[in-house]
Amino acid sequence: MAAIALVLITTEPGREQDVVSELNKMTEIKEAMVLFGEFDVYCKVVLDDFSQLSNLILNHIRTLVGVVDTTTLTAAYNGQ
Repeated sequence: MAAIALVLITTEPGREQDVVSELNKMTEIKEAMVLFGEFDVYCKVVLDDFSQLSNLILNHIRTLVGVVDTTTLTAAYNGQ
């Protein structure tokens, strides 16, 4: 079963587009966009398993320049 997650990201002010641009370079990211509200950026991640998901978030998303915080929502069922 695939590991699917929505990652909500808080960025440094003015870094939203930079973070989205970097996220869109990652093949595991299926969608990324700037938000208005409590979070600044959203991305949808699809991977083979949760260990890969953990690695991507900890070592690639959270380390991007401009990322302040992340909140990850994992999908329990993807309808397939």
